[in-house]
Amino acid sequence: MPEVYKAERTISAVFKDQKQIDDVIRRLLDRGVPRDHISVMGRNFQSETRIAGFISKKDVILGGLRTGAVFGSLFGSFLSLLTGVGVLFIPFVGPIVAAGPIGAVLLGAASGAIAGSAGAGLVSVLTTLGMPEDKATIYQTRLQAGEFLLMAEVPGDRSGEFQLLLESAGAEEINTIEKTFARPCPGQCNSPQDLSPEVRTHLSDEAQRTFIERYNSVLNDRGDEFTAEQAAWETVHEQYDEDANGVWSKAKVKA
Repeated sequence: MPEVYKAERTISAVFKDQKQIDDVIRRLLDRGVPRDHISVMGRNFQSETRIAGFISKKDVILGGLRTGAVFGSLFGSFLSLLTGVGVLFIPFVGPIVAAGPIGAVLLGAASGAIAGSAGAGLVSVLTTLGMPEDKATIYQTRLQAGEFLLMAEVPGDRSGEFQLLLESAGAEEINTIEKTFARPCPGQCNSPQDLSPEVRTHLSDEAQRTFIERYNSVLNDRGDEFTAEQAAWETVHEQYDEDANGVWSKAKVKA
């Protein structure tokens, strides 16, 4: 049987240009990091179609990530190999392209922080993942400036190897945290008890059932847990509003 990839830490870094991102994604894949353990965020990815033509604050604010293969096909780069490529709006940063598990995190438990108070932004999300606030602030500032953030989930005993890999690819502001992104379910979700606490605590009982139904449907169809999670959050956001405690619980009134 093939060896199971066991990710235990998340190493992150800033890159100044897209060519560096393409190079480091290729090198991570070559070293055996699965594509669904690599996340990238950036504002200035070059594509045949201007990203701004797809979105506006009105369309995308409140976590309205637009998912689908169309976004992957826009970028003839290694970015298109990653899972869950989409576009969303983050306060203080603006519209960004996000790929990999970070996209689901931005839509999920952190959605209240992203879409809520005027003081919230990417820093709020990264600190909930265990990143020091000063490092998270640097990352947000450099994303604002048009640079790129990469995060890779790696085995604990190989984190030094991957830090050297990132350094040799031109990485700056490298940081390692002792955890990985929470997955919504261990494969299929058979009941609300299968949902991770990070997901379950932000959904009412009814919203949990909605999330599970959509998640399982997309997972069966696409075989990609991050695309399934993003689709599930999109469905929740379409059908419910958040209450004062950040729980998606109030069913929207259909016109």
